[in-house]
Amino acid sequence: MAKIQNETAYKAAMARIEELLPLVNDDTPLSDKNLIELDLLSELVSDYEDEHYQIKTPALVDVIKLRMYEMGLNQVKLSELLGVSTSRVSDYLTGRSEPTLKVAREISKKLNIDANVVLGV
Repeated sequence: MAKIQNETAYKAAMARIEELLPLVNDDTPLSDKNLIELDLLSELVSDYEDEHYQIKTPALVDVIKLRMYEMGLNQVKLSELLGVSTSRVSDYLTGRSEPTLKVAREISKKLNIDANVVLGV
């Protein structure tokens, strides 16, 4: 099957996938034509989305702010948790400075943020 070339073809493939989804389930035999078509279209759509709708890694500042919100932390509580001054936390949150490796490790562990995001990898 050919590659999806444009947004119109992408939308048509998505519409067809929506039609096929109710027709298959976990018990559908692998030889079923609807399941085969669904698998093929899903791969094509996935390839198109990977190329045209790339999801970028979020900025560390945004992830920290989200985690602070989720954990009910303010800058003072975060500074206590990380063992740094509130002004240093402010510097991290405004982008004026980046955390040291030691602080990055604490951010990763204590805020449960993936190390790759913390290190910008």
